[in-house]
Amino acid sequence: VQLQASGGGLVQAGDSLRLSCAASGRTFSSYAMAWFRQAPGKEREFVAAISWSGHRTYYGNAVKGRFTISRDNTKNTVYLQMNSLKPEDTAVYYCAADVNGMGATGEREYENWGQGTLVTVSS
Repeated sequence: VQLQASGGGLVQAGDSLRLSCAASGRTFSSYAMAWFRQAPGKEREFVAAISWSGHRTYYGNAVKGRFTISRDNTKNTVYLQMNSLKPEDTAVYYCAADVNGMGATGEREYENWGQGTLVTVSS
């Protein structure tokens, strides 16, 4: 499956932003999907994941309560709704797909990666 992330941009602290990740391929609905992010000079960090059905979701501690991951299998798209953004959320955000559709928080579980979209939050 090929992934294309979009929706990044420059926002102010406290604003909201929604990222999208469009996937190609007929088997999207069987994949678990996730978002990771990487800030300058830091390691890539888990943000959120969702199972193939959408029934299970997982969040990193830094975003819990502010971000929501969702998916629309009819549109082959996964979303990341980001609310109450903080300057420390500034990073390149990547979407990823795991053929094991249950969802995971480790980046090594994900075989397919998108190109990333930059989110910059100003204070």
